[in-house]
Amino acid sequence: MANITLEGNPISTNGELPAVGSQAPDFKLTNKDLEDKTLADFAGKKKILNIVVSLDTGICETSAKRFSDAAGDDTVVLVISADLPFAATRVCDAAGADKAITLGMMRSKNFGKDYGVLIQDGPLAGLTARAIVVLDENNKVVYTELVPEIAQDPDYDKALAAL
Repeated sequence: MANITLEGNPISTNGELPAVGSQAPDFKLTNKDLEDKTLADFAGKKKILNIVVSLDTGICETSAKRFSDAAGDDTVVLVISADLPFAATRVCDAAGADKAITLGMMRSKNFGKDYGVLIQDGPLAGLTARAIVVLDENNKVVYTELVPEIAQDPDYDKALAAL
């Protein structure tokens, strides 16, 4: 269990982010076409898992745009939330986050549980904490950040440097 805050009020997640150096847990998340996607669908690419509370917030929209703009051809930006994936895609499109691929937990909360980011208490219980997980092309975890305050941006520079 990790402790974070929402506007200074303590809340907790169900666990810890995967350890740097470990293999990333596989997932099954839903894209804008309501197709299930797994890590295998992005084989051979570096991955930025931009885990957000909801794309319907300014910080989440900003992070999708920043990572999308910085991603090279060998990198995919996966924006993961509990939002419906077509609604999340609409927000990313409006923000100009052209390289962002939105994925939703609409069919299962297993991603949130397996990555240790499922919020357990407080007004956002059931959603995901703000976090960044960077994977190499073999799905090895090379960087993680659980943002300590939900209303705070992640460290973009450190995440991008890990690529």
